[in-house]
Amino acid sequence: MEFYRSHVLVCGGTGCTSSGSNKIVEAFKEEIKKQGLDKEVKVIKTGCFGLCALGPIVIVYPEGSFYSLVTPEDVPELVSEHLVKGRIVTRLLYHETLDEDEAIKSLYEVDFYKKQHRIALHNCGVINPEDIEEYIAMDGYQALAKALLEMTPEQVIDEIQKSGLRGRGGGGFPTGLKWKFTYNAEGEQKYVACNADEGDPGAFMDRSILEGDPHALVEAMTIAGYAVGANKGFVYVRAEYPIAVKRLQIAIEQAKEYGLLGNHIFDTDFSFDLEIRLGAGAFVCGEETALITSIEGNRGEPRPRPPFPAVKGLFGKPTLLNNVETYANVPQIILKGADWFASIGTEKSKGTKVFALGGKIHNTGLVEVPMGTTLREVVYEIGGGIPNGKKFKAAQTGGPSGGCIPKELIDTPIDFDSLISIGSMMGSGGLIVMDEDNCMVDIAKFFLEFTVDESCGKCSPCRIGTKRMLELLNKITEGRGEDGDIEKLEQLAETIQSASLCGLGQTAPNPVLSTLRYFRDEYEAHVYEKRCPAGACKSLLKVVIDEEACRGCTICAKQCPVNAIQGERKQAHVIDQDKCIKCGVCIEKCPFHAIAKR
Repeated sequence: MEFYRSHVLVCGGTGCTSSGSNKIVEAFKEEIKKQGLDKEVKVIKTGCFGLCALGPIVIVYPEGSFYSLVTPEDVPELVSEHLVKGRIVTRLLYHETLDEDEAIKSLYEVDFYKKQHRIALHNCGVINPEDIEEYIAMDGYQALAKALLEMTPEQVIDEIQKSGLRGRGGGGFPTGLKWKFTYNAEGEQKYVACNADEGDPGAFMDRSILEGDPHALVEAMTIAGYAVGANKGFVYVRAEYPIAVKRLQIAIEQAKEYGLLGNHIFDTDFSFDLEIRLGAGAFVCGEETALITSIEGNRGEPRPRPPFPAVKGLFGKPTLLNNVETYANVPQIILKGADWFASIGTEKSKGTKVFALGGKIHNTGLVEVPMGTTLREVVYEIGGGIPNGKKFKAAQTGGPSGGCIPKELIDTPIDFDSLISIGSMMGSGGLIVMDEDNCMVDIAKFFLEFTVDESCGKCSPCRIGTKRMLELLNKITEGRGEDGDIEKLEQLAETIQSASLCGLGQTAPNPVLSTLRYFRDEYEAHVYEKRCPAGACKSLLKVVIDEEACRGCTICAKQCPVNAIQGERKQAHVIDQDKCIKCGVCIEKCPFHAIAKR
């Protein structure tokens, strides 16, 4: 075994990779070799640390120094100062990790991390995801050994049921019950499948688990195969996740090499194999029957249910299907027990939930919190609040299938039933924060545009109905709204909900219905007053110059890309409304704050 005095962990998730973390890894290796430290210091590329707003991130152990926004040019200083001289480079530290005495605080003492409870993400940012021995060192595959050598399939299923684990992919169906249905289904051949398609805008939870801890999925699916009587598994992952696909393939090959996949695992009669199937990025393939159809090599379209996949799924055989995050909890439940997992969360929503926190928020990134944590805690304590002193307006959960939570409900506990009761849903875990500058009609239009584009077209209510809804929203945001349009939106939404073939079509109107429920006044302002209260819909806006405040400096006129601003020097300027494209450059550049949107 090789021993090192220091470990340099560099985030290798998609976010940090896109910001150049691969160059940072190479720079560290080169500089460490140049300084003769290659036998003393090891550089490790990990998965996501969570705090994406500060990437690329580098953490140096044993000190636990959290360096943020690192560039390749910073590496020589980090090596010479920290690794050679033992002096921490404070200018690159995440400011919250440094206390008043300039001592390094643990990550779990800073606001972003201290309220989190990592179960699904417990290895992300901690281990090298491409090294099975690092996973094993963190008790990896111990749960599989326990299940195969100490438990019957019925006992495994019972443990998952007692834990209270519910599906993390959207609807929150009890996981153990789904496993039991598949176990009881008749058929000599059964399959286990994983939904790693993750098509919601702003969602990257499953991707981050695959990138940071792929062996957790391999182990969990193998346990599931043993529990339900399946010898073959399929992971359906979108091709737009190249890092996740690569690391998952490496994990599968390593598990086979170590005898943890394949024939007679742990010298038992149980054999199991895994295969990756790439998706082309169709949102509808996140729906379980469409996903199954796609794995079979057909166009990804949903099928009527029943029969459900547990009875008749892949190739007509009983199939267990869960998403990545759901599976990621399984090894920990088997290893630590159902009672441990059930002690976390709320009465009906056990455990934790991973959220991709984005939008108008300081600390964008990946968070995992106990069920029942309030939206206020996530936004203000973990997320660091709203930038630029703006006010919180709403949060969208569940993506195109979810709904908006207004500021009046910011103290709502985040769990399955609480969110459904207020017209939203957990979904896969995207959480988009909006401030006072967001127009809620425009937000509803954004999600509906996505749904219209991604509809598979199989059923008329979704294919045609969502298109008609989008036409109405376009009409309203362009200032052409008429009396009765809001009521037409509601009627269409209710029809689509009740008549669509699959869950995606049935939930497509949710963003419109939730914004109508909590922000109806904004819709009415657009229709009856031809006004956008948030100042976001360009067709309803005018950019005007306050004559008294204008000094005639001509800066705005010089910056205008369409020459819409006229006026002599030292005289009040005027904007030609026919030419103005409402880009806002003049507002940004005016030193006297004389220009505003109205």
